[in-house]
Amino acid sequence: MGSCHQERRHTRRMSDVLKGLLTAAAALCVQTVCAQTASTGSGQPYPAKPVKFMVGFAAGGAADVTARMLAPKLSEALGQQIVIENRGGSGGLLASDAVAKSPPDGYTLLLMPAADTIQPAMRRKMPYDLERDFVPVTRIVYGPWFLVVHPSVPATNVKELVALARTNPGKLNYASSGVGSSAHLVSELLNSLGKISIAHVPYKGISDGVTATASGEVDMIIASIPAATPLINAKRARALGVTTGQRTPLAPNMPTLSESGLPGFDRSGWYGVLAPAGVPREIVARLNAVIVKIVNTPEMRQAYMKQGLDPSPTTTDEFGAFIRNEIAQNMKLVKAAGIKVE
Repeated sequence: MGSCHQERRHTRRMSDVLKGLLTAAAALCVQTVCAQTASTGSGQPYPAKPVKFMVGFAAGGAADVTARMLAPKLSEALGQQIVIENRGGSGGLLASDAVAKSPPDGYTLLLMPAADTIQPAMRRKMPYDLERDFVPVTRIVYGPWFLVVHPSVPATNVKELVALARTNPGKLNYASSGVGSSAHLVSELLNSLGKISIAHVPYKGISDGVTATASGEVDMIIASIPAATPLINAKRARALGVTTGQRTPLAPNMPTLSESGLPGFDRSGWYGVLAPAGVPREIVARLNAVIVKIVNTPEMRQAYMKQGLDPSPTTTDEFGAFIRNEIAQNMKLVKAAGIKVE
């Protein structure tokens, strides 16, 4: 009797252990399937199909070049085709709006330019909220700018230019690529931090403004390094400083405006990657890790620098904080400059 009773207890214990193992295994399977479904929406590892990379400007521009340089390497790393779609119009607004309204599955990404953080300051109504409707993936590159003056301007550095502008308020002028453009706002930051009043002369594009500076039609312009360098080399313009907070490896001997008497001056063109809000964190984390790794390779760093772009990938949190700071600064600059909001 005792032996039979012990055997039955042993059998029940084995049965309970087996049930526990089966329950744990079932739970693990459910968790795995749920995790896969959350990350892809289909139970397949991401990405399971081509990824669309939207650019809000025409082919051939800096935004398009930035995306197309990244796309082949990103395609190779993800094992899927990266399809570049150029949807120009409204200063990039159309592409951004399309991505904001795309399914949050990681299959539609946006090449975000610095100009996107100006739109909220320039428009009373926006079709999307830049902070609410997107999730940051990573910044890709900076595009540092040079402050250049026509050779007739009697200033060989930033301190001399500021002193000249203070002595002659309203007599100097600068070119930009249009009202509310990046070139306009960065020049207004020069006015603000320098406590000076250099007049604004808007042109249709940055190339027109650069040409006007070279001819002496205007006194100065803040332009990208690739746009300004030919003029500097031809002695048709003189560079006084670079606009980024730190010296750029693209021109290591060029002082920053910040170190030249305008502490805190830190502006540039830049490009990054956004995804629609709601994309699973696992997908965002993977995209960030892959893109950061690609951009930091010596090959890609050299390729971007040849285009006048300084590789500067970030974490998702860093990029989010950077975007919020850019929006806030642009709001202040637009208000301070009295720029008319549409």
